[in-house]
Order: sequence, then C-alpha cells, then structure tokens
Amino acid sequence: MGKYLKDNDLLPDLIISSTARRAKDTAQAVADESGFNGEIDLYQDLYLSDTSCYLDILRCLPDETNRILAVGHNPDLEELLTLLTDVSEHLTTATLVQVDLPISSWQELNEATDGRLQTLWTPREG
Repeated sequence: MGKYLKDNDLLPDLIISSTARRAKDTAQAVADESGFNGEIDLYQDLYLSDTSCYLDILRCLPDETNRILAVGHNPDLEELLTLLTDVSEHLTTATLVQVDLPISSWQELNEATDGRLQTLWTPREG
C-alpha cells in the first residue's frame, strides 16, 4: 500500500486509524513504506463503530487537510464507501480506495454527499 501511494503521488496529508493493533500496525507500515512524515491520529471510536463515527471524525478535520488515509475495519469502511459513492464493493485487507468528494470544507461532509470513486486498488494488483 505504501509503495502504491508513493508511486502514484497519493501521499495523504493525514492518516487516521483505529486503535486496534492490526490497524495501527498497518497505518505505521504504510507511513514507513510511503515516506509519509505526517501524523497518524488514532481513534478508539473507529473500532466497532459505524459510518456516522467516520463522518463525525472527518467533519472535524482542518480544511487544509486535502487527502486523508483512513485505516479501519469492515463492514464500516465498505458501508462508508457505499454511502459516499453509491458503489458497493467488498474491500479486502489492505485495499486502497480513492474517493473524490465535492466539498470545500470537511464540515460540509454528510450522508448526502455525492462522492465519486476514483480508484480501487487491491494488493493483488501490486
């Protein structure tokens, strides 16, 4: 994942992750492999949560944060993808999804936001 982000000029401005060990380890491995030098913000609420929890966290991001990487759990991330893009996909471990959101401020993000799926990359494709 980290190599893909680096090779495709998709480094995030911020990484958010569940506090679950596997998620934290994944977030750190991606940061190390990609050359990401920013922060990894950990959220206990992302473990056993739902899409509203992700939306609440995203709405609180500073507007200068243009690209984020969310490391979390299914079915939450699959449901978030469907909510924001109307695309239903099974997201295997370490799948990267790039979504373009038509917002100018994170505070605008809500259940009715009509995002567009840009890229879906799975480790098998790497």
